[in-house]
Amino acid sequence: MNFYKFIAPACLILPLIGCSSVNIPDSYHYRIVQTRDFELASWQKLTDAGAPVKFYIEGDGHAFNAHGQPSLDPTPRGTLVRELAFGDSFPNVVYLARPCQYIKSGICSQRHWTTARFAPEVLNAEYQAIKEIAGGREVILIGFSGGAQIAGLAAAAKTGLHIKKIVTIGGNLDHLAWTQYHHLPPLTESLNLESYRRQFAAFPQIHYAGSEDKVMPPALIKEFVGDTAPVIVVDGAAHDRGYEKVYQEIWNIK
Repeated sequence: MNFYKFIAPACLILPLIGCSSVNIPDSYHYRIVQTRDFELASWQKLTDAGAPVKFYIEGDGHAFNAHGQPSLDPTPRGTLVRELAFGDSFPNVVYLARPCQYIKSGICSQRHWTTARFAPEVLNAEYQAIKEIAGGREVILIGFSGGAQIAGLAAAAKTGLHIKKIVTIGGNLDHLAWTQYHHLPPLTESLNLESYRRQFAAFPQIHYAGSEDKVMPPALIKEFVGDTAPVIVVDGAAHDRGYEKVYQEIWNIK
């Protein structure tokens, strides 16, 4: 069975929220990545077989509606991660969605963007996609919000990836501390990077936090990271916007 399914043009076939507002360069190709339990949406630019691959891992997306109820479609409405991925001139760049975003398949259910958003089957799918696309090359994992948890778990809880660097943006690195901070029910069906904190600390990493981020306050990120890696607080940035001033800095990471 082929690992990829090719469909184009993506914007005509998929219900991509905000797709028209994000310019997708011709060098990027839409691919559906087939894993055991899910099909994952991705856009890939792979032009140098000898260079590392930068993966931009999407956040939790539109997990809840305005009334605090689980949404029917977790496809992200914000464009932060796609803007970063599609603006990156590095030769090998992949935008990787989370299970059930853009396309629903396999065992998708609401639990996979709520209590089980970091469940073993979710991590396994993301890890499989990264490993297969990288094909043995070094990887730079850039995770936004819950995508930071996925990046950390893929590196620290699994083996087989050649990690060059991990970058997080408004990262949910300890979801138990996060739910306690917001007085929310714990994500009982999810793995937590806190359990792999020692392994995670061994990887080169850098973390960005927004000074105005009420969803993932810088204090939570700093508390988890401690003195093991730099935490850069971006003045004026909220959870999913205001990071434009560090786009170039993130694009320059190689």
